[in-house]
Amino acid sequence: MSNSEESIGGFYAFILISIFPLSYWLFMKKDSVEDDFELSTVCHRPESMDKLQEQTKFTKKELQVLYRGFKNECPSGVVNEENFKNIYSQFFPQGDSSMYAHFLFEAFDTNKNGSVSFEDFVFGLSIILRGTINDRLNWAFNLYDLNKDGCITKEEMLDIMKSIYDMMGKYTYPTMQDDAPREHVESFFQKMDRNKDGVVTIDEFIESCKKDENIMQSMQLFDNVI
Repeated sequence: MSNSEESIGGFYAFILISIFPLSYWLFMKKDSVEDDFELSTVCHRPESMDKLQEQTKFTKKELQVLYRGFKNECPSGVVNEENFKNIYSQFFPQGDSSMYAHFLFEAFDTNKNGSVSFEDFVFGLSIILRGTINDRLNWAFNLYDLNKDGCITKEEMLDIMKSIYDMMGKYTYPTMQDDAPREHVESFFQKMDRNKDGVVTIDEFIESCKKDENIMQSMQLFDNVI
């Protein structure tokens, strides 16, 4: 296997691992608040747990734990972009995680109203942690497709790659060359852009990912997170 193929597989593994702060942020807060599913103090009231259970891959108990953590950190019932940035700055203090947190927030903010409700958050986590391979790949594609026009350009992927290297910081990769993000983008397009038209479509993306053993292994990293 070539170095470019290995780097692409590692890149996808990191994208999935980078969701860990959000899961940790909620699940490690579960003992800090009351056990009852209390809604009286929040501005945004989530749908019933039974309905969310039907719409996601989480059990009712898991949803209750998630909600307790969510409500403890966000009493208003919604998360804004600044919350995301604060979470990631705590997990990646040696780098600048603000741009990656921005991109991730955009992926969770499906209504494009500047806030992420508990439902938005749970639907996203359910796909990432419990979804089918196609579900997870579609979610990842949406993350990389920054302007949501149905294809990934080199410019979009370069912005994502730069945000990842900025987040990891020079201490993590002290010998990293400045052109490393661009090299990763070229490797990505060499593998994914099947018809060489300069963009990667969702069909090209899914087909290429499914044929890559490293990527498929990385997609299973979260199977037993919770």
